[in-house]
Amino acid sequence: MSQRFQRGLVVGKFSPLHRGHERLIRRAIAECTEVIVISYSKPESPGCGGDRREAWLGRLFPETRRLVVTDARLRQWTRTGAGPGEVPANDADDTTHRRFCADLCQQVLGVTVDAVFTSEDYGDGFAAELTRCFRERHPATAPVRHILVDRHRRALPVSGTVLRRDIHAHREWLSPEVYASFVRRICLLGGESSGKSTLAEALARAFRSVHVPEFGRELWEAKSGVLGPDDLRHIAEVQIQREEAAAGRAHRFLFCDTSPLTTLCYSLHLFERADPVLETLAERRYDLVVLCAPDFPFIQDGTRQEPEFRTQQHAWYLEQLTARGVDYLLATGSVAQRLAQTQRALSPF
Repeated sequence: MSQRFQRGLVVGKFSPLHRGHERLIRRAIAECTEVIVISYSKPESPGCGGDRREAWLGRLFPETRRLVVTDARLRQWTRTGAGPGEVPANDADDTTHRRFCADLCQQVLGVTVDAVFTSEDYGDGFAAELTRCFRERHPATAPVRHILVDRHRRALPVSGTVLRRDIHAHREWLSPEVYASFVRRICLLGGESSGKSTLAEALARAFRSVHVPEFGRELWEAKSGVLGPDDLRHIAEVQIQREEAAAGRAHRFLFCDTSPLTTLCYSLHLFERADPVLETLAERRYDLVVLCAPDFPFIQDGTRQEPEFRTQQHAWYLEQLTARGVDYLLATGSVAQRLAQTQRALSPF
C-alpha cells in the first residue's frame, strides 16, 4: 500500500515514552514515506533526560529520523549556523512551540512536512502554523495536514502525568525497553560460598522480580574449568548483556548475582593481569552494592578454590569498593537476616 504522505511529523516530550506515543508514531510510519520525531522538554522530567529519550526512540523506532533537542545541542547546531537559539519552556505559548518545531524542521533538518500527527485538539492549529512558517520561506508549500489519532484515549487510556506519579504501578503502559530505564540495579558481591546467589534468588522472590545468574559459573562448567584471559572479558560482557536484557522483565529492582568487578578479581588472581576492556567494565555502577560477609560455613562443591581464597576475595572487595568510592551494604548472618538488611536498604527507593 502506498503512503498517503511523503513526510510526517510527531512531536512530544515523551516523558516517559509510553504505548500511546508508540501508537501515534506507528500510525505516522504507516502513512508516511519518512517520519520525523522531535522531542524536547524544559524542564526535563526526572528520569526522562534527553539521552534516555533518544535511546528509547532509537530502540523502538530506528526507521524514523529523530531529533531530541536540548539547549546544549541547540548551541552546537547554532555554532554551525543552524537552529533556533533556545528550547522554549514547557509553559510557553502555543505559537512559540509551533514556530520552534517549524524552525527545527527547516533550519536543522532542512525539510518541511506534509502532515503532523497528534492526539490533541490543538493539532489543527499546529498544522496551520507549520504551514505559515514553511510558506515564509517557500510560498508554494502545500498545506500541512493534521491527522488526529485516538483523541479521547479510548484505545490506550494512558498519560505521562499518571505514569510519572508511579512508573512501577503502571508499567503495563511502557515497553520493556522503556521500563528497564526505571529499574534499580542491585549488585551482590561476595567471595566463594558467601551466600550471594542464595540471597539474589531470595530477593527476587521477595520483590516479585527477577535475578541475573552468574554467567562465569556457566562458562566455567561448559569449559571444564579451563578458562583463558579472553574468556574473562567475555564473561563480563555477557553478564552485562544479560542484565540489560533482564531489566525490562524485572519489577522495580533487578538483582545481579555478581558484576564485572568479580570477573576482574578472578582475572588478576588467575593470570595476574586483565584485559583493558575488562578493567573498564569493572567500573560499572549499580544503585546498590550488597557485599556478603564470609560468615557462612564454607561449602566445597567441586568448583571452588580453598577456603582461604574466600577470605582473600572479601578483603579485596573491601579494598576495591573503598578505593573506587562505592558505597555498599555489608550483609551478615542468616539468609533471613541478610534479606531483611537488604530490604531496609532498598526502602528509600
